[in-house]
Formats: sequence, structure tokens, C-alpha cells
Amino acid sequence: MKLHLTFRLIALLFLMQSFSLWAQDARPMENDAVVEVQVQRLSEQLRCLVCQNQTLADSHAELAQDLKQEIREMAAKGMSDQAIIDYLVARYGDFVRYRPPLKSTTVLLWLGPFALLLVGGFGLFIALRRREKLATDTPLNEEESRKVSELLKMDKES
Repeated sequence: MKLHLTFRLIALLFLMQSFSLWAQDARPMENDAVVEVQVQRLSEQLRCLVCQNQTLADSHAELAQDLKQEIREMAAKGMSDQAIIDYLVARYGDFVRYRPPLKSTTVLLWLGPFALLLVGGFGLFIALRRREKLATDTPLNEEESRKVSELLKMDKES
């Protein structure tokens, strides 16, 4: 009985090993290397609409894969990089570009961080000036001087 079980186990191991011999490397989705280079180049210039902080090349989201497939199909039809980008911008807006162009609709996107930095710096400057004015020594009036003297006398006596 043990011999029969051992034989089955060895046969199963050989069978599993034979499956790994049939395995092949993953083939590129498209056999045309020029198209794949174009898809890769465009994937690095376009933003994943789901992830938002990743390019299509970096993203593993389903939508990113769909967009790459759509780019692949347009590239296979012979469309230029600019034509593909123009199509996607018309469909999704400038947000689809990882580096949107500087124009009237995106000027806040480009200059906003610098404006916030300037406003924050100006606010800090004003706050520090106010704090400095509050910290300046003001002379004590007669009542305050008398109280301080009394407190100092009490401290010496104890």
C-alpha cells in the first residue's frame, strides 16, 4: 500500500514538472515593436485617471490597461503621438496629460503652489511682526511697580 502511494506521489511530481516545461515567456500584446515603443512613450506622458498620481505606464488599474489598449489600437492604425494625445485630451480634458500645458485654463495649476507659498510667507512675516510688537517691554505704571516691590520683599523675607 505504501509503495502504491509513493508511486502516485512521484508520478504527480513528474506531471507537475512537465507542465513547467511547456510554459513559455509572455508574448507582447502586439507583435509590432514600433507600436509598442509608441504605446510605452505615450503611456509615460499620460495620467491614469483612476490613480491620478501615476502615469499609465506605472499604473496597474483596469482603466489604465484599457487606455493603453486604446492607444495601442490607434497606434496600430498609424496615428501620430500628437493625434492620439489630441483625441484623449478631447475625450478626457487636459487632466489626462501627466504634464499639462501652460494655458489660461491650467495657469492656476502651474502658478497656484507658488502663490500659496508667497501668501504663506507673507502671513508668517505679519504674524512674526505682531508677536515682536507684543513682546516689547512696556514700562510699568505706579500700581504695577508697587506690587512688584511688595512681592520681592515677601520673597526676601521668606
